Amino acid sequence: MNRFRPRGVWGFILRRLLLGILVLILVSVLVFLATQALPGDPARAILGRNANPASLAALRHQLHLDRPVADQYLTWVTGLLHGNLGTSLEAQEPVSTLLAPKLVNSAVLVVLAAVLSIPLSIAIGAWAALKREKVFDQSSSNLMLLLAALPEFVVALVLVILFATTVFHVLPAISTVPPGSRPWNNWVALVLPTITLVIAVAPYVSRIMRASMIEVLESDYVEMARLKGLPERTVLIRHALPNALGPVFQVIALNLAYLAGGIIIVEFVFNYSGIGGATAEAVVNHDLPVIQALAMLLAAVYVVVNLLADVATILVTPKLRTRL
Repeated sequence: MNRFRPRGVWGFILRRLLLGILVLILVSVLVFLATQALPGDPARAILGRNANPASLAALRHQLHLDRPVADQYLTWVTGLLHGNLGTSLEAQEPVSTLLAPKLVNSAVLVVLAAVLSIPLSIAIGAWAALKREKVFDQSSSNLMLLLAALPEFVVALVLVILFATTVFHVLPAISTVPPGSRPWNNWVALVLPTITLVIAVAPYVSRIMRASMIEVLESDYVEMARLKGLPERTVLIRHALPNALGPVFQVIALNLAYLAGGIIIVEFVFNYSGIGGATAEAVVNHDLPVIQALAMLLAAVYVVVNLLADVATILVTPKLRTRL
């Protein structure tokens, strides 16, 4: 039986990969059609209102805007498959070159928020389940419910008021990253946006972890492990925690995928140079290649994160592994 289980897991991963590729294909079609439906003419946006018809025609030909929509889509998708994201209509430079530093900046925030929020929220949820109906459980549950109800920009503004203006004034109110610099060159500027993202993620994960842990602790196999005389620590670590983490991984995946898009608001509040500002500028400037690249990037993040969550759920849940 054990000899065939890995094959089942690999088969599951292959099916999820194929499904993810199909999702990305459908998203690419929707993104392309949506950007094509945006009002305005990219060529006129670049050359200005006073451009003559000959210049407009030449630029449309250069940008392949005079081709049929199907040909434009195939050209764009072929470029994506070869790592060519196109050329920014506004900056007149490759999209990959334009977005690379901004993606690094945003990735640093997401990674920091994930590394801090996931272990913290799992620990809070698990301990609240162990101390069910006691002081820690009630206080943490009420606090997490309150934090979950607050939008990110409200949390960000409250943190700025508390730690960057009139109350303590120990941290910078904005988190600027100068051109040519990297976020880790100024760690202090990352504190407030990172805390904001942690507060945005932790309540949901901790509440799901608490509910899942309570359900597992009341299950028959945990009760049987206790009846066998196993130490409580062994029961919790080997039997309860792995089975409780299965549903939590799905919530973690959703929240990490949310961070990839929700970070835009946080970046705007703290004036942080990331994909938030790049998205806003691309929409204002009608920079279609940048909009398309960012949309496909976010879609790929959703697909990859959900795939990893599914695999992690299978690996930590014995019941699911036996069904593959």
